[in-house]
Amino acid sequence: MPRRGKKYLAAAQKLEKRSYPLLDAIEALKKVRYERFDATFELSVDLNIDPRQANQTVRGTVTLPHGTGRSVRVLALVAPDKQAEAQAAGADFVGLEEYIAKIEQGWLEADAVVCTPDVMPKVARLGKILGPRGLMPNPKSGTVSPDIGKAVRELKAGKIEIRNDKTGVVHLPIGKVSFDSQKLRENAAEALKAVESLRPAGIKGNYVLSVYLSTTMSPSVAIDKNRL
Repeated sequence: MPRRGKKYLAAAQKLEKRSYPLLDAIEALKKVRYERFDATFELSVDLNIDPRQANQTVRGTVTLPHGTGRSVRVLALVAPDKQAEAQAAGADFVGLEEYIAKIEQGWLEADAVVCTPDVMPKVARLGKILGPRGLMPNPKSGTVSPDIGKAVRELKAGKIEIRNDKTGVVHLPIGKVSFDSQKLRENAAEALKAVESLRPAGIKGNYVLSVYLSTTMSPSVAIDKNRL
């Protein structure tokens, strides 16, 4: 285990070792936070899935009602006839061949990448670069869409991807510490509802094994699943 700093350990001592109702957990973490920046709240949802099985992969999206509080830089890889639409929707970077070349040369200043289906044969060659960084456009995440304006606007409005890691855990940012606690609760509830809707067929028993909440640098607290 990594060594923990004094501030982390002091915060951990102030937290009770129990499962918290969601709103109580938010308030408790706000009281013990020690970051000097507007930290992000994150849910860690441990799922009863086998990530090695393709039919048990959990992947989708959810648009949080109050956004994430994060400014998302969106790259739209589109043909010339779609570029004005992407720009009007708020895309930060718009183009095709020139951005494919820039990415192949090491450029990666975007937080999200979207494209239209017709350019996927060209974008596909970026898979080895964008894939490991979670940036590769994919129809399941809504980042490959003929309605490029809608795809850009949703990302700008707080749309996040739901995707399990190799241990079967889904990590979900639900907003900033500066957010009103009730808004954080509503964001969290919407995110957890979306995870539940993505339950793979054939999963028996409990699907959600545990839920933990933390801020960027804080200890995590367990959430009472029975009171979500």
